[in-house]
Amino acid sequence: MAFETLPALLSQALVAKGYEALTPVQSEVTQEEAHGRDLLVSAQTGSGKTVAFGLAMAGELLGDAERLPVAGLPLALVIAPTRELALQVSRELEWLYGAARARIATCVGGMDAAKERRNLSHGAHIVVGTPGRLRDHLERGALDLSAMRTAVLDEADEMLDMGFREDLEAILDSAPQERRTLLFSATMPKPIVTMAKRYQKDALRISTMSEERGHGDISYQALTVAPSDIENAVVNLLRFHEAETAILFCATRDNVRHLHASLTERGFAVVALSGEHSQNERNHALQALRDKRARVCVATDVAARGIDLPSLSLVVHVELPRDAETMQHRSGRTGRAGKKGTAVLIVPYPRRRRVESMLRGAKIPVEWGTPPSKEAILEQDNARLRASLMERAELDEADWALGAEILAEKSAKEIAAMLVKSARAALPAPEELLDRSEAPTRNDGPRPGFEDTQWFRMDIGRRQNADPRWILPLICRRGHVSRQDIGAIRITTNETMFEIPKTIVSRFTSALKRTGEANDEGADVAFEMIEGSPREEARQHKRAGRPNDRGPRGNDRASRPGGHAPRPFKSGRKGPPRGR
Repeated sequence: MAFETLPALLSQALVAKGYEALTPVQSEVTQEEAHGRDLLVSAQTGSGKTVAFGLAMAGELLGDAERLPVAGLPLALVIAPTRELALQVSRELEWLYGAARARIATCVGGMDAAKERRNLSHGAHIVVGTPGRLRDHLERGALDLSAMRTAVLDEADEMLDMGFREDLEAILDSAPQERRTLLFSATMPKPIVTMAKRYQKDALRISTMSEERGHGDISYQALTVAPSDIENAVVNLLRFHEAETAILFCATRDNVRHLHASLTERGFAVVALSGEHSQNERNHALQALRDKRARVCVATDVAARGIDLPSLSLVVHVELPRDAETMQHRSGRTGRAGKKGTAVLIVPYPRRRRVESMLRGAKIPVEWGTPPSKEAILEQDNARLRASLMERAELDEADWALGAEILAEKSAKEIAAMLVKSARAALPAPEELLDRSEAPTRNDGPRPGFEDTQWFRMDIGRRQNADPRWILPLICRRGHVSRQDIGAIRITTNETMFEIPKTIVSRFTSALKRTGEANDEGADVAFEMIEGSPREEARQHKRAGRPNDRGPRGNDRASRPGGHAPRPFKSGRKGPPRGR
């Protein structure tokens, strides 16, 4: 027998499912020292923890018997944060305990509550559900926990993050004191430790997280972009990887809605998951991903919790996670079951130092780079298309007949070229990204149209991570001008100066006022017109005995030598504009 320490029925179920060995967490929870004890387990997403707690509670469910008794009051309760995860847990336990004739009841939000109550009244060995629905059945008297021997909290950290603390406490307080409590959590923040102390006794602590805290089958990449290029970078990433399934994480439902609409317009097969979607919409979205009608999912952290997509190979953090643990939990949805996955962080230039610090502190190895270029994507397209066309295909008589007709009218070379063009036409076009070389940092001679210019100042400099790669798009966005309208850019410690042709100054300053009041990205950066050039202003400062490179708050902006006063268009917080 392959798994001699397990009950025969469970061992047979594992073998039938194709298991050759237990995963680390499954092995740990079935050791002799874990038998009968409360367990506090931290394991990575996709580590096989559902089967792990299924095996861990075998002693309380089966005892020395070969099969389970007739179903009555539930013997085990599994609590999961979302409907999808609860249903997934139910399916896993069904095959694991199928030969033992286990009756499993699910109680989850979005399903028919009356039908669930009827199922409970017919008896169940294991109940799997979400906190809110379980508490509802408990308070209505439909769920009786008096015979319960084991309680499992799956992804406990997520349940607390989602605000289920009160529901969990109500459920556990209603359960017998002598039960076993198995608490599984990807992370162990203070609230989880507090809950463990309250509801567990002499718990065995098990951790199968790697020292690097990263997933062994996930390749981490961090790609730096101008803040205005984030969406284009997402497009190029999707086109470069052409992943079977990809998930894009945004911070808010508004950003999910915007990115979903933008990708749909570009021709991607994409669905969205956020708090504004109903359970029915959520079900349709997930089913579209599973049956390959959609290949991309745009989601918020909360909406994506509990979903399991076996074909997921690409995770993109469109908006940066709040910490390393969140990043790993997001990324852990890929790279499962021995498959390789890729997790990509899109890092706006001003945020690079923060991200580097986060990754360094978490000891996560990451490869820094830039998003795929249009040329790299086209090269990948050619390689994939070549491989696809060279694959052996099964053709019937009708295929051969039509092929012969076309070949009689066109050459083989022309037909092949048309086939390639047809395949390419179905792909969304890659985007042109802002290149560092496009951002001017100096101008040794006036370009045509820049013989008579006006200089402006921004209250951000190197100390605030100012860089031409995002400064240039910011000026364009705030002033409603193009890159060709901007001349030299001078960046100092605490400020940045740039020039534009005097012929467009009036239009430029009007746009600055409007965008400064719109509270858009970069609206908190102050712009002001200066007299003369930066060199002339430096000489004025030198004559006045003051350094030109002013501190973060500036020096007497309202009064300058020569009687000239700068004209500010927006005052605000210092520092670079926020990323998307």
